[in-house]
Amino acid sequence: MNSFQFLVAVTASCGGLLFGYEVGVMNVVLVMDAFRIFFNLCTWDGSKLNADGINIEDKSVKDKVPFYRFITSSFVLGALCGALLASYLGEKYGRQKTIMIGACIFAIGGILQGSSIRNYIMIAVGRLITGLSVGCNSVLCPTYISEVAPAKIRGTLASCYQLMITLGIVIAAIINAIVWYFTNIKPDDLNTPRTKIDAEISNFEWRFALCLQAIPGIALAILMSFLPKSPRWLCSKGRDEEAVQILAKLNATSVEDELVQSELRAIQEDVAATVAAGSSSVAELFSSVIRRRTFVVFFIQLFQQWTGVNVIMYYQSQIYNEMGFTKFLSTIVLPVVNNLVNFISTFPGMWGIEKFGRKTLLIVGAIMMMIFHILTWAFSTQTSKGEFWKYLSVISVFLYVFAFASTWGPTPWVYQSEIFPLRVRVKGSAVGTMSNFFNNWIIAFVGPALMKMWGTRSFLLFATCCLLAFLFASFFCVESKGLNLEEVDAMMSGKAAGKA
Repeated sequence: MNSFQFLVAVTASCGGLLFGYEVGVMNVVLVMDAFRIFFNLCTWDGSKLNADGINIEDKSVKDKVPFYRFITSSFVLGALCGALLASYLGEKYGRQKTIMIGACIFAIGGILQGSSIRNYIMIAVGRLITGLSVGCNSVLCPTYISEVAPAKIRGTLASCYQLMITLGIVIAAIINAIVWYFTNIKPDDLNTPRTKIDAEISNFEWRFALCLQAIPGIALAILMSFLPKSPRWLCSKGRDEEAVQILAKLNATSVEDELVQSELRAIQEDVAATVAAGSSSVAELFSSVIRRRTFVVFFIQLFQQWTGVNVIMYYQSQIYNEMGFTKFLSTIVLPVVNNLVNFISTFPGMWGIEKFGRKTLLIVGAIMMMIFHILTWAFSTQTSKGEFWKYLSVISVFLYVFAFASTWGPTPWVYQSEIFPLRVRVKGSAVGTMSNFFNNWIIAFVGPALMKMWGTRSFLLFATCCLLAFLFASFFCVESKGLNLEEVDAMMSGKAAGKA
């Protein structure tokens, strides 16, 4: 791999950073005192608040679970719609240009959220708009990377997208922790009696955290303008001369080089077969040749979500509070540690995806996650007996996050970007991404109620889902390690031998 290939892959992967920041930012914003007071989620008459943001003289709190469902699930609903649009936009305007447009839309959504009026509809609309961007780019960023990366390291480079998701979550956690500390632990206007009861407290903390999303959005749009178009997309549009120039640049050699010419011929043959078969349609995803792949990517993304990762990422502060930790630990310390574990654990996954293969990571990861979910539940039932059990519970959560981030985190994104033929690659990837966000939306919607009714027993549900994920990976997934995209297509079509 040369430096240009690395630069292209890392820059395109920054679409994942937008996704990660959006996921991470709401975890702490939802428990910020100013945010809860602004949207009337807790009562306050201007008197002193306790550490939970509750008026000490008035213990009544309006815990609006439907509100949490609405603003969390609106983002995922937008992402679902964005994934639907990705297929059309990615084919018509190209992967690179559409990613740029999506990044600009993300910035607009972030500004809308941060400038929200007291009515929660505006913040929900802002999250819907950022969701549109994230859904679209979640299809196109891994696809774009897979189309410019060499076969031997395609999995590693494509998994950079998941790495950037985890980095975005870490950045959001650190920024939110700093802001939350100075406005909640050391608040000048929250923990002192107020002369005017109806005076509004500062909303800088949550507005700043949400508006900050505009910066990475604009930065990604600018950086993507310097990257090349996908050579496979160019060939599909009859622009072979541009494609061969980009292939030469990606391989740091001349257009006459045999490696470049070999790649070009493989792409041209794939394009010729696509043209001969006519334009693609959604119905083709369910044809006898393609439907197995559609089935696999739909369920691999379904199981990724039902391992329970986003219940932890969206509501981890509430989970730690349920385990008995203080608000300071639940809101600042433990989320930052957990998100760092998530980020660092992605590196073993990037290495293992080429060393051990996609299928092996899925099987081993499902077993590990199931074990750690069961341990988390078992330890959490003993937290009343002392601090030791509380810390065992949270360590089990961290170990689960390690297992997820190093296996089921990156692998589904890599897998769905490489098993479809060129003619339906974006449409096929869109099916996987829509499955991801649809199930993400279900979890975001039912998560607060699930945690309220079942508490840590919810981990047993996710352990069962991990068992099903293990069975699915064992019997339905195939190995695509080390094959170029055309070879993967041949294997999935039954034209070449592959590893089941």
